[in-house]
Amino acid sequence: MTDYLKLALSGVQKLAPYQPGKPIEELEREYGVKNAAKLASNENPLGPSPMAVEAMREAAKDVWLYPDGNGFELKTKLAQRLGVEMKQITLGNGSSDILQFVMQAYVDREAEVLFSQHSFAIYPILTQMMGAQAVVPPAKNWGVDLDAMAAAITDKTRVIFIANPNNPTGTWLKCDALAAFLDQVPERIIVVLDEAYFEYAIDPATGAEDYPDGIAWLARYPNLIVSRTFSKVYGLAGVRVGYGVSHPQIADVLNRVRPPFNVNSLALAAARAALDDEEHLKKSVAMNAEGLTQLYAGFEAMGLAYIPSAANFVSVDVGREGAPVYELLLHEGIIVRPVANYEMPSHLRITVGTEEQNTRVLTALKKVLA
Repeated sequence: MTDYLKLALSGVQKLAPYQPGKPIEELEREYGVKNAAKLASNENPLGPSPMAVEAMREAAKDVWLYPDGNGFELKTKLAQRLGVEMKQITLGNGSSDILQFVMQAYVDREAEVLFSQHSFAIYPILTQMMGAQAVVPPAKNWGVDLDAMAAAITDKTRVIFIANPNNPTGTWLKCDALAAFLDQVPERIIVVLDEAYFEYAIDPATGAEDYPDGIAWLARYPNLIVSRTFSKVYGLAGVRVGYGVSHPQIADVLNRVRPPFNVNSLALAAARAALDDEEHLKKSVAMNAEGLTQLYAGFEAMGLAYIPSAANFVSVDVGREGAPVYELLLHEGIIVRPVANYEMPSHLRITVGTEEQNTRVLTALKKVLA
């Protein structure tokens, strides 16, 4: 029989599929628990705006029609909201789509792709898929070491990924430090500033002082791409919609590799409506700030070290191998995220939930660590 794995591209042959957080239904089926709490995938515990839900109901009447392949109405609203031109925007099936378009458009087997230790898992996956060389400088205090990143740039560097705030550590880069780094990057190198948690980070309650808004920097750095998503604070992870904002010429290139109709009708409608619900956004951000404070206090009471976060999750050091603790929490009906694959074997990443969910995870954690 033909070995179809060997027929695949060499970079693909070595890939392991991305492992998402365990679904609630799977946990309840396999472990026999009820009323499970999923705090593994950085989803908004409030869910989407009611306006977005209603918009999806209305859009469902026309699902027999293809969506607007250009996403005109959503791009118009985003352009007005962000103060950019429509021709600077690329829409994606989640912001991970944008990251993939960048790699398909600008990276080949001879290229190097630069990202920090403890960075989002999709960066090495995409790099390996393209058969390129990953260059991964060590982190500093769990965050991106910009000096080490700058020193790692070579003639082969084609793309640099920087998540701000970073996933899974929650650390963030300040304006002056990031600007000083970008000043050193040659314009031939594409820099992707992954701002999936932007709306949480700009909330003063997270303590992320001097946090930069990448989109405001696009005129200064034409090689910069800012990616954002509706999956996190807007609660639309299930329909998948994100976007990138860049120099118009870069956006034109990305739209050349973007598949037709990559964002579905329900997602387009939901995202448009979500942008109009400022009250839901404020409630989501406020709940997150309160939840971070609650989790921090709980960890401190247990004597556990944690990494202060500008996002809607926090990584906590459980003081032992994290995977067995994760398993024990599953039996308590709590799903969190082990992050050994990020070279953080004793940490668990915990999404900020409702007050009740946060209490449950802290109670369960105290029990399994006793």
